[in-house]
Amino acid sequence: MVSDILAIAEMEVRKLRHDPSEVLTRAVQPTLWLLIFGQAFGHLRAFDTGALSYQAFMTPGILSQSVMFIAIFFGISVIWEKDLGILQKFLAMPVSRLALVLGKALAAGVRALIQAAIVLLLAALSGVPLRWHPVGLVSAALVAILGAVTFASLSMVIAALVKTRERFMGIGQLLTMPLFFASNALYPLSVMPGWLRAVAAANPLSYMVDFLRGALVTGQLANWPADVGVLLASGALCTALATRLYPKVVL
Repeated sequence: MVSDILAIAEMEVRKLRHDPSEVLTRAVQPTLWLLIFGQAFGHLRAFDTGALSYQAFMTPGILSQSVMFIAIFFGISVIWEKDLGILQKFLAMPVSRLALVLGKALAAGVRALIQAAIVLLLAALSGVPLRWHPVGLVSAALVAILGAVTFASLSMVIAALVKTRERFMGIGQLLTMPLFFASNALYPLSVMPGWLRAVAAANPLSYMVDFLRGALVTGQLANWPADVGVLLASGALCTALATRLYPKVVL
């Protein structure tokens, strides 16, 4: 099982080596958020972030957004493979559906790590005070991979249900903005109305942001069991659904 997962993941990551321009284009959006939005709102002092500067507060949120955006659109490759007839060959291999799903999701995690490194580099160049403790960096990387696996599995569920690239892109856009803005990525939970706070509490992205903010900025990881637990539960649910629906994407 492990060797099958790693083989599928390596095959997916190899695609990135043949098209490295994707890394640069994906870096445009977090660059704009950090350098323009972060500095503008930092000067406005629109939100009370305590002793943290607003850019330091929002950097884990932008990092989480980048991970989510890469992962949640990863399922379009499944539809593309179906249209080219590649997916049928995957399904004919002596590899379990779970290994196929986890391998692709893990590849999304590797891409997310590359994006996270770019965001952290931009933050460092912008003078954002971050914690560079090795344990914090490693734990943040693992949680970023876990978040990417969760959203990539959700993406494959969507790909199995909609079956066309146009509908997939529409639903992907429909999901990403609410997930991003209904989280603690850009503003504290304390400024949200009650109904939005309840939505944020059910949003897996909020827990990834909370962990990354503790590991990379504040050093406070008292909530890490809840953060990791919610991401694990969400990832397991999405992976189980994707594994069940994955063969149906070819129908």
